[in-house]
Amino acid sequence: MDEILALPDGPLARAALSLAQRTESSLVADHSIRSFFLARLLANQDGRVGDAAYDENLLFAACIMHDLGLGTSAPGKERFEVEGADLAAGLLRQHGVATADIDRVWEAIALHSSIGIADRRGLLTNLTHEGVFTDAGLFTGLQEDLRQQVFAAYPQPAGDSSIRDAIVAHAKRSKAAAPPYSIAAELLRQELTR
Repeated sequence: MDEILALPDGPLARAALSLAQRTESSLVADHSIRSFFLARLLANQDGRVGDAAYDENLLFAACIMHDLGLGTSAPGKERFEVEGADLAAGLLRQHGVATADIDRVWEAIALHSSIGIADRRGLLTNLTHEGVFTDAGLFTGLQEDLRQQVFAAYPQPAGDSSIRDAIVAHAKRSKAAAPPYSIAAELLRQELTR
């Protein structure tokens, strides 16, 4: 169990986690942590850990920072996925990450909510997307006992709507933050028609 729930260590991992925890609500930050553990477990379960494209440090960065656009550092002038990807890229540049790897993390974050696209954009983007949506309960391919270990360590309160609420709050900041047909636009539409 300890190995399953071990976070990567090192300056970049600590900086990424710190940024998420400082700028996001604790419930959104916990979602990001669960998303990483679930993505890692899915990669292990499906044998993708051995893939040459698998990089646990980049996976951690993408999962932990995928919702930075819903935090206090996001300006609210573009869709949250893009603002989060831009913020993550800035942190990665500060830590000397190679440009190609920054681009991979940027893409994974920018496309994490794009069902039908993310799974076609390489291993990092696919795993980030799968981890996020496994946490949201939309994907159920992970062994239930493994999923439960993650939720026992990082519980999700019953009826939690923190991510939805954060997306709607971000969408209300500008028209560009909720472009037509985006997840933000749809959640905002639902909010306004209640």
